[in-house]
Amino acid sequence: MVTKDQRRRQLAREKFARQQQRRSSARRKARVRNSVIAVVAVVIAASFGGAYAAGAFDSSGKKKDDAAASAPSNAPSGTPSATPTSKAPDPCAKPAAGKPGTKQWKKEPALTVDKSAKYTFTLDTTCGAIPISLDAAKAPHTVNSFAFLAGQHFFDHTKCHRLTTTGIYVLQCGDPQGTGQGGPGYTIPDENLNGLGKADSSGVVTYPTGTVAMANTGQAHTGGSQFFLVYKDSPLPPQYTPFGTISPAGMKVLNKIAAAGESTGQGDGAPNATVVINKATVTTS
Repeated sequence: MVTKDQRRRQLAREKFARQQQRRSSARRKARVRNSVIAVVAVVIAASFGGAYAAGAFDSSGKKKDDAAASAPSNAPSGTPSATPTSKAPDPCAKPAAGKPGTKQWKKEPALTVDKSAKYTFTLDTTCGAIPISLDAAKAPHTVNSFAFLAGQHFFDHTKCHRLTTTGIYVLQCGDPQGTGQGGPGYTIPDENLNGLGKADSSGVVTYPTGTVAMANTGQAHTGGSQFFLVYKDSPLPPQYTPFGTISPAGMKVLNKIAAAGESTGQGDGAPNATVVINKATVTTS
């Protein structure tokens, strides 16, 4: 005969087992969700300069198999092969004449940003202008780096190489190679990771519509020049520095790009729209 005490212990064991199962399920869901912002290729070989947001290097420049702008793992094993689909009409104009630069730097630029000033990062793209208000107070290293790179014309003539349309909803830009493998040659520290609140039980927070955040390899302090623009609330682990907010006019342009879809039909690929940053500038007021 089972005593009350034995029954209580049995119920406690069963409850613990259910909790473990729920936690395991939550972790699996989080990994799938996080890896949506992973690189389309399972493993990318890259040269020095970093695959910031494509997941090929850590800050030392050594090759990794990290996922792009998400958890440090390869693309989900259940991800089907990308099959080209018929593209939606391209809503954007032809790029201006010019090619991306190739200059690299060995270290982060000196911190000269004014934390009390208002900075605007404007992307003059083939699809329209996207003005972004930058938060120098909460992300000074990031804003300082972007002001430096924009002043060096680093972003000019670069493609926004990636659009995700399932699970998370972002346009990824900032790679002069247009492959997800490019960067400035240096990395910057993570900042403002608690700015969007605490992670939930699945280890994610909501990156709200209009947020601009740094992409990275999934490891700490591996951001370079690649960043993503959120066109719809997206659940992600709080590992990606949020440093800007897109203006209403910029959101109209971003939504136009998103509406054209991506090239694979699988929810993660190159934008169907020809999104090229003709010129990027950072101004103060």
